[in-house]
Amino acid sequence: MSRTAELPDTRESFAAMLDEAFGSANSLEGTVVEGTVIAIENDMAVIDVGLKAEGRVALKEFSVGGGRSELQIGDLVEVFLDRLENANGEAVLSREKARREEAWSVLERAFENNQRVEGVIFGRVKGGFTVDLSGAVAFLPGSQVDVRPVRDITPLLNVPQPFQILKMDRRRGNIVVSRRAVLEETRAEARSELVANLKEGQILDGVVKNITDYGAFVDLGGVDGLLHVTDIAWRRVNHPSEALNIGQTVRVQVIRVNPETQRISLGMKQLLADPWDGVSAKYPVGVKFHGRVTNITDYGAFVELEPGVEGLVHVSEMSWTKKNVHPGKIVSTSQEVEVMVLEVDANKRRISLGLKQCLDNPWQAFSVTHPPETIVEGEIKNITEFGLFVGLDAGVDGMVHLSDLDWHRPGEEAIQEFKKGDVVKAMVLDVDVEKERISLGIKQLGSDPFAKVADMKKGDTVTCTVTQITESGIEVQVGEEGAKGFIRKGDLARDRQDQRPERFAVGDKIDARVTNVDRATRRISLSIKAREIADEKEAVATYGSSDSGASLGDILGAAMRKAREGQDRE
Repeated sequence: MSRTAELPDTRESFAAMLDEAFGSANSLEGTVVEGTVIAIENDMAVIDVGLKAEGRVALKEFSVGGGRSELQIGDLVEVFLDRLENANGEAVLSREKARREEAWSVLERAFENNQRVEGVIFGRVKGGFTVDLSGAVAFLPGSQVDVRPVRDITPLLNVPQPFQILKMDRRRGNIVVSRRAVLEETRAEARSELVANLKEGQILDGVVKNITDYGAFVDLGGVDGLLHVTDIAWRRVNHPSEALNIGQTVRVQVIRVNPETQRISLGMKQLLADPWDGVSAKYPVGVKFHGRVTNITDYGAFVELEPGVEGLVHVSEMSWTKKNVHPGKIVSTSQEVEVMVLEVDANKRRISLGLKQCLDNPWQAFSVTHPPETIVEGEIKNITEFGLFVGLDAGVDGMVHLSDLDWHRPGEEAIQEFKKGDVVKAMVLDVDVEKERISLGIKQLGSDPFAKVADMKKGDTVTCTVTQITESGIEVQVGEEGAKGFIRKGDLARDRQDQRPERFAVGDKIDARVTNVDRATRRISLSIKAREIADEKEAVATYGSSDSGASLGDILGAAMRKAREGQDRE
C-alpha cells in the first residue's frame, strides 16, 4: 500500500526533472555552446553538445580563409545552437555562427578601444574586398587597401594582417575596415623616429619616388625628402626629369629638417665643388667668352659659361640697333654665342654679360665714315613731335630736329611737308657715340640766310621786303638772302598817324634802320622811324638849318634832289 502511495510522487518528480531539463535546453537555443567531436563522416563533423541528440557541422566551417580543416575526433569546439532538433531529430549546430558571435564581441571591444584587429583578405566584391575577422566578414573599400593605388592585390590575399575598424553595425551585420589607416599610422611612427635622427649636413642614399615640376621626392627609407630642382645640380635644370628618373638611387645631403612639419629638404649639388669659387679670376671684366643660351626671359637671356655658372645678357646689351624687341627674336635656346663680361658679383653669384660688345659698334663705325657736314640719304622711319627719324647705314637712325628743318619757317609748320616712308637727304651735324645719337639737318643743305647779314650792325640802313602784316608790326625779309626782321608798330613812321601796319602791303620794298641783331635767335630788329630821324639829321647837317631861314621841307627837298642827281650821273 505504501508503494502505491509513493507512485504519484515519483511521477511528479520525474516530470519536474524532465521539464527542468528541457527548459534548460530550450534556454541554450541561440547561444554558443561547447561540444566534443565524436565522429567525422565524409565532409561532416558529428558533435555532442550534451543534449539528447548530437548535431552535424560541415568541416569547411572549421577552415580559415578557405583552407583545409584540421579538425580531429575528441577536439573540443564551440558551436552555435540554432535549434534543439530538426526533422531528423538532430541538433542544428553552426561553427560559422559561433565564430561570428565570438568575433563580434571581440571586435566591438577593439572598436571601442580604437585597437587594431587581425584579418585575412579572402575575396573581391564590388568597390572593394572581403576580410575574414576571425569569423566575422568585413568590407575593405578599394581606397583603404594602401596609401597608394594597388594594381595587383594578389600578394595580399589569404595573408593575416592588421586592420583598423572604421564602422560597425551589429544589427545590420556591417563592418568596414581599413588597411591604409594602419599603414599610415605605422609610417607616421617610423617617420617621426627617422626625422628625429636626421641631422643637417648628413649624407644619405635614397630612391627617387616621384618627380614634379618643382623637384623630386626621395625615399630615405620610410620618410620622403624634397630635392628641389635648384638643388639638383649647379648648372641650370629646367625640369627634374632632365637629370633624374623614378626608381633611381641617388646620394643626397640633408639641407634642412623641420621637426614640427617633418619636412626634409635635400640637395645633390652640395656634394660637388661650387663652380662659383674663384669666378672673378676665371671671368675677368672686359674679356670675351663663348657660352650657351640656357633660358630666355622678357628682360634678357641667360648664358652658361660652364656647368653651374651662368650670366645674364640684359635686353639692353643684346643689340646695338634692335631696341624694344623680345630677346627671343635675337637669340634662341641652346645657341652658342660669344659674350663679354661686363660685371662680376661673386657674393650675389651674378655675372652681367654683353652680346653687342662682341660686335662692331655701328655708331662708332658711322662716326668714322660720316664726319660732320657729310651728306646722307635715308627713309623717314618715324615722325614725332620734336622731329624726324631717318634710317641710315648699318641699321642706325639719325634725327632731324624741328629747328633744323627749314631756315624760314617754324619747325611745326615745316614738318607737315614730310610723311613716313619719304626718302630725304640731310647733312650730318653731330655723332655722339656714347649716347648713340646722330644729329641731322635738312635746312643745312641750303645756305644760311643769316650768314649773309652776319656783318650787319646796329645803325645800318637796309632795304627790306614786307612778308607779313600783323597788329603789332610787320615781318620783313632783309636783303635778297632772306634773313628775317621785324618792325614794331611804333617804329613804322616818325609821325604817329602813319604808324599803321595796314598802310603796308606784302611785297612792298622799304628802307629801315637796324636797331638790333640777335644772333642767338637769328632775329633782326628794324625801324623806319629811326631811319627817318637819321635822314633828317643828316640833311640838316648837310644843307643847313632852320636858323638860316630855310624850312625843313626846303632842306629835305634839296637833299632829295641832290640824291636824284647823283643817281642820274651814275
